[in-house]
Amino acid sequence: MLVDQIFIAAARKKSTKNSEGWPRSLLKSISWRIIGTLDTILISYIITGKLAFALSIGGIELVTKMILYVVHERLWNKVNWGKR
Repeated sequence: MLVDQIFIAAARKKSTKNSEGWPRSLLKSISWRIIGTLDTILISYIITGKLAFALSIGGIELVTKMILYVVHERLWNKVNWGKR
């Protein structure tokens, strides 16, 4: 029980910062980009009717938007507005 209290106190201490580490931001970026890229591929295919073209658009979009998302997340993590 004492060990549990130590771990709970340590977890509370870490969570009071209201910030995320790089691994969490990267994992969120990857999961969101999978959803976004599938959407882009689907829309591109509907518009062009060409699967290869849709996949190439999705591949480029996957990389560029993942980088932009991580930068966006890290910048917003520095903003204190709205944090408790």
